[in-house]
Amino acid sequence: MSTLPLLLLFALLGAAVITDVRARRIPNAVVFPGMLAAFALHALLPAGAGLFTTPAGGLGLLSALGGFALGLGMLLPMYALRLMGAGDVKLLAMVGAFVGAGQILTVGLVTLVAGGVLALVFAAWQRNLRRLVGNAYHMALHTTYSALAGAVTAPTVPPEAASGRLPYAIAIATATAGCVLWLRVHGELPL
Repeated sequence: MSTLPLLLLFALLGAAVITDVRARRIPNAVVFPGMLAAFALHALLPAGAGLFTTPAGGLGLLSALGGFALGLGMLLPMYALRLMGAGDVKLLAMVGAFVGAGQILTVGLVTLVAGGVLALVFAAWQRNLRRLVGNAYHMALHTTYSALAGAVTAPTVPPEAASGRLPYAIAIATATAGCVLWLRVHGELPL
């Protein structure tokens, strides 16, 4: 029984990665059933330390909802700034429902690091690394000057065209798999 949640999560992440790489979108038909399955597992399984730790068991519906909300909230600002698609936000929320409120912040931080590495690799592969670094430099410079002036404003000059839509499900799946496997071996995440 303890491998069922792991296999289910990995199957959902695999489906999300495949569709994101092929079509640059993550369908609700993958994410919503995954969320419901995570909520059901946490609510119906006997109490335990989590779906991926020992003793395996549900954390309760409240922890699953908390993980869902925190996962949603972590990437929602990037969606609002049009830096990320809604499917990516919902996918991390689904992961949050699986790992619970206590672990999603670590999974989310590892996801952001994996996303940064993925962006660098993707830009280098498309020969746009210089543009990516230039955009990051100008955004950081603008943010610093705005903060020093006392008001953070949107840049008046848009950055150069981005290198393309990043299949961010790869970063989410990689970070989640690493964190979940760490949980299975060590029982808790180091952060």
